[in-house]
Amino acid sequence: MSDTSKEIIDRVRVLREIEEISPETLSVKLGFDIAEYNAWESGEKDFPIGALVEIAAHFGVDLSELVTGSTPKLTAYCLTRAGEAPEVSRRPMYTYWNLAYQFHRKKAEPFIVEASAETGNKPINLNTHPGQEFNYVLEGRLLHSIGGHEMELGPGDCVYYDSQEPHGMKALGGKTARFLAVVF
Repeated sequence: MSDTSKEIIDRVRVLREIEEISPETLSVKLGFDIAEYNAWESGEKDFPIGALVEIAAHFGVDLSELVTGSTPKLTAYCLTRAGEAPEVSRRPMYTYWNLAYQFHRKKAEPFIVEASAETGNKPINLNTHPGQEFNYVLEGRLLHSIGGHEMELGPGDCVYYDSQEPHGMKALGGKTARFLAVVF
């Protein structure tokens, strides 16, 4: 487990303990599977980005604060120049860049996501979280699964969905795929 993952787990645990609620109670409140949540908080599995978005909203903190330990300060606008978005590594073979990390009290979390070519050799890892999500393919090809429906997406294709449906994606064609993901 990386130091970043340990720090995220510690921040979630502290927030939960301040509110004096158990992992089970938080799981129920947020609609997470209790065993899955316990695996996240124990470090057996990484918290998915969507789950962190929900946890941050529940505790009234920004996702950036939960992930980095720093509170965003900007409220009018947030400019993120090319190459300056901080990397948020959450799952093996997927890299996320947080595009609005300095904006305080966001209503959505925008990311550039890169699915490595290696994901194409693996089964799609499905996850669920409350909310909705929008994915827009920038380059490469993705196999996207939502609620048991699989679809291939290429550059310019997009999909908007209820993220409580089991969903996941992987790169196709032996090449990395990049897409814009907005989690609401």
